[in-house]
Amino acid sequence: MTTFKDDNLESNLSVRLLMEETTEPPSVSFSYSVWMSNVKKSTREAYESKPISHWILLVLSGAAMLIAFPASSLLSRLYFSNGGKSKWIISWVAVAGWPITCLILLPTYIFQKIKPTPLNAKLVLSYVVLGFLSAADNLMYAYAYAYLPASTSSLLASSSLAFSALFGYLIVKNPLNASVVNSIVIITGAMAIIALDSSSDRYSYITNSQYFAGFFWDIMGSALHGLIFALSELLFVKLLGRRSFHVALEQQVMVSLIAFAFTTLGMVVSNDFQGMSHEAKSFKGGESLYTQVLIWSAVTFQLGVLGATAVLFLASTVMAGVLNAVRVPITSIAAVILMHDPMSGFKILSLILTFWGFSSYIYGSSSSNLSTQASSSS
Repeated sequence: MTTFKDDNLESNLSVRLLMEETTEPPSVSFSYSVWMSNVKKSTREAYESKPISHWILLVLSGAAMLIAFPASSLLSRLYFSNGGKSKWIISWVAVAGWPITCLILLPTYIFQKIKPTPLNAKLVLSYVVLGFLSAADNLMYAYAYAYLPASTSSLLASSSLAFSALFGYLIVKNPLNASVVNSIVIITGAMAIIALDSSSDRYSYITNSQYFAGFFWDIMGSALHGLIFALSELLFVKLLGRRSFHVALEQQVMVSLIAFAFTTLGMVVSNDFQGMSHEAKSFKGGESLYTQVLIWSAVTFQLGVLGATAVLFLASTVMAGVLNAVRVPITSIAAVILMHDPMSGFKILSLILTFWGFSSYIYGSSSSNLSTQASSSS
């Protein structure tokens, strides 16, 4: 009898242990380690599948993003802080460097013997719409640079990632998983912290209404930037039907050229071309510095766009998101060091939350890509 009880007890104990093993949920560390293993494997396979010239070009393109975009933001802020007044001028300068991209595009036609993509009514209309939206986007950001510190405008502009995810989901039907939604919530919270801390962030010569106008137009510009990104992706998917570097350059040239035409029209209507000579004379640092600020603003912005285009082509949207996340603290720290921007505890907290939001977005996007690749391979 005792033996039967012992056997029964042992069997019950074995069943309980077996149930605990089978019902125990997988640990977070296990899923994370699997994800890291998949990332390492895919990274190694990607590295071995490309020549060394590919990775050199990718490094140069990433460096262009990390250097040129922060420099362009700081130069735009320097224009306003040294006496510049016109929002149209700084938005015009942002697209005035479009011939640089054209100079990069022309050799692909000559040496690779590639024909330009033929234009049709839908493609031309798409370029006109994107060009108009880009001109409006640059004008909105100009108001942000006029009234906000460079570090603050950079942090607010990072919300474009959240808008890109939303518009990508609504327009292009990109997947929107929990990590991406989490990143949108975190970045929105970071923007709210900056709004609540406006008293320690506002320049003494900027009124409350001007500060909140800059805040508003920065968020609106970020939303419009996200819409432009989604529409550009839709243009590639629906009309161009192929993804290649020269097609991406063609799109950038055409959109920048049309945006340049719209902003030039705005400059003519507002008489800002005539006002440039007077503005240069009263500019702190003189006419020479005024000219250098405008020229280098055009060059750096266009180099940043070129770098971003190359990263999207050579790597992925996730890689572009990683570099975009890195350039936010670079711009903020550079603004504090070079332009003596105020950096309160709330802004540091907002910076940390923004970086956290970017990380969550990157994790979610890379997880979706890995699961897509796994399902396609099986």
